[in-house]
Amino acid sequence: MNEPTSRGPLPAPRDPPPSDLVFTADFSSTAQWVAGRSWAYPGGGPVNPGDDKLDHLVRDADYSRSGVFRATRRTDGRWDTGLLTTEGSEEDFTVQTGDVLETRVRLPREIGAWPAIWTWRDGDQEIDVFEYHPDNEDVLEFTNHVYGANRYLHSDAVRPGAWVDLRTEFGARSVVWWLNGKRVFADGRGVGPFWYAYLIVNLSVCAGRYHPRPSPGTTEMTFEVSSLVVRRPRASGTPHRKTAAHSPGAASAEGGGEPMPTGS
Repeated sequence: MNEPTSRGPLPAPRDPPPSDLVFTADFSSTAQWVAGRSWAYPGGGPVNPGDDKLDHLVRDADYSRSGVFRATRRTDGRWDTGLLTTEGSEEDFTVQTGDVLETRVRLPREIGAWPAIWTWRDGDQEIDVFEYHPDNEDVLEFTNHVYGANRYLHSDAVRPGAWVDLRTEFGARSVVWWLNGKRVFADGRGVGPFWYAYLIVNLSVCAGRYHPRPSPGTTEMTFEVSSLVVRRPRASGTPHRKTAAHSPGAASAEGGGEPMPTGS
């Protein structure tokens, strides 16, 4: 994977401008989220074997709507899996250049689990807030697929079953990732001034090409998202597109490569 050539120290963090809360995830909301379908999967799903996934997306609320994303083994060798996306939803929310996403997640324990929070639009525009594979138990993966940068971050805070706080700043000139309040990667590439994309939260299952499949005795796996919000700095510049209100009492907000393998 490509990383910026600079190996110098990260620039000192600056105080962010004032920001407004424009999205508070309510995974039970059918206005915010569509379950079990994504155009990041061929034909919208339900399967995506070309991206080394055993997924069979399902709309069953038990697989995603509580914030606990589940995968369960099927008799045909695939796994029923939970996925939520803002694409195609009534509110049609997109993150845009300048936005800041903050989330708290519990990492899965089971080998073969592949959780992610990421963005997608029109076959591209993918920024991975995080990916995780328990076989690399202390590593979080951060990737800018829009302009080709990534980091495999080793941290003592990262381990199967751990809760971690993540923050991603979608800057025009640099995407910046934070872990547990510490700035850990600034890619120096950014997303450009007019970028916007839908959110996806899901639990995939590895098919074995890059990471091991689940062990034969594993029949279920989970990861959890306890909170997810998006803030928009008030001085973020010219808005790119209109989106609906995203939480009770929220005002309507306005939102705003090289494609990599489909999916997170």
